[in-house]
Amino acid sequence: MNANSMCISCFIEKQEKKIRPFPDEAQKSQYMHLVLELLYQYGQTESAPQIAERIDRLYQNFWGQAEDYTLIKRRYNQLLLNIENNIRNRIEQSEDVIKECIKYVCAANYIDFGAVDNVNESTFELLLEKAAGENISPEEYRAFRSDLEEARTLVYLTDNCGEIVLDKLFIQFLKEMYPNLRITAIVRGENTINDATLEDAREVGLTDIVPCIGNGTAIPGTVISKISPQAREALLTADMILSKGQGNFESLFGEGLNPYYLFLCKCELFVHRFGLKLYSSVFGREERICLTQAHHITDLK
Repeated sequence: MNANSMCISCFIEKQEKKIRPFPDEAQKSQYMHLVLELLYQYGQTESAPQIAERIDRLYQNFWGQAEDYTLIKRRYNQLLLNIENNIRNRIEQSEDVIKECIKYVCAANYIDFGAVDNVNESTFELLLEKAAGENISPEEYRAFRSDLEEARTLVYLTDNCGEIVLDKLFIQFLKEMYPNLRITAIVRGENTINDATLEDAREVGLTDIVPCIGNGTAIPGTVISKISPQAREALLTADMILSKGQGNFESLFGEGLNPYYLFLCKCELFVHRFGLKLYSSVFGREERICLTQAHHITDLK
């Protein structure tokens, strides 16, 4: 999915804000012209996550090391580990644990320092409290459970730190209910914003549950032509794919893999694209998602 005009506008705005504190106006102007050059060259042929990675490399070459999210990632991983048992209890006490997992992993997709201007714990806690009240399309959910019954292999594409703890919970419940289903998790291959890497997967215990693969890139999404041969093979041969997050949606939609997508609408583009309110959830398989209509799979009450 090529970058939308709103994505291009957002890139320009965010980069200008990012360099605003720097004193050298001539240098800032030169940098912004290079950003515009990248957008002109790749804006019509690449997805937003691919362009984001290009701009990040440009920033590092021009200004030096980009913001280090190491402490932020550890903070949110620990935050979710601290409430993991509480969330597990809520899920176990629900009428349908798989359906409840979907609600919570979508809510946790809020922890995105690339798409959300001001990630804060109070908003996140509110989204978790509201998660149980979401309505998932019965038709979509029946199709999902039917596909799980038939599948032998499943690839779970993770997105951000912190929320990877709830991805782990979801995978645990899937393994319990479908013991013959072989699940593989794929994380980012290099550090990019606060996206989850193998280090995060080890920190939260995901590597103790299922095989985890780094995808070989720092792109904040999953670009089939760019990821490692191992990650590509896992995706291309999987019976089912669960794709978490906006970045994975933007880079995978239309690539022929037909995943199930799970994410929050966290920016103006996605609110417009799905006809939803900010921080509403989307859950559905690609073949049933229509981007040309104000159509959504999951509603917040």
